[in-house]
Amino acid sequence: QLQLVESGGGLVQPGGSLRLSCAANGTNGNIFKLYKMHWYRRAPGQERELVAKITPGGGTDYTDAVKGRFTISRENTKNSIDLQMNSLKPEETAVYYCKAENLAGWSYWGQGTQVNVSS
Repeated sequence: QLQLVESGGGLVQPGGSLRLSCAANGTNGNIFKLYKMHWYRRAPGQERELVAKITPGGGTDYTDAVKGRFTISRENTKNSIDLQMNSLKPEETAVYYCKAENLAGWSYWGQGTQVNVSS
């Protein structure tokens, strides 16, 4: 059973940066590299929204609101993905979640990591 563990959240001032990580347990690199990986977030009182995704081949896509500021990356040898977030805004305060999707379309979610953007 794949398990995802997010880390790297915390308090940051507006305009600051954070780097989130998501580690996948219960798999190995030969399988992990086949997963499509995603970062989602849920702000207080809002629906969960897709922030960024990365394909097995390394192709990336972002929601318009974060383009040019966020970067998703993967390290298959470490069974992990990262989300580098720059120029953070207060409205991006949210719980950030990692999701893995396998070739059969099954999804696995992490527990989330809290990001607070505030002065």
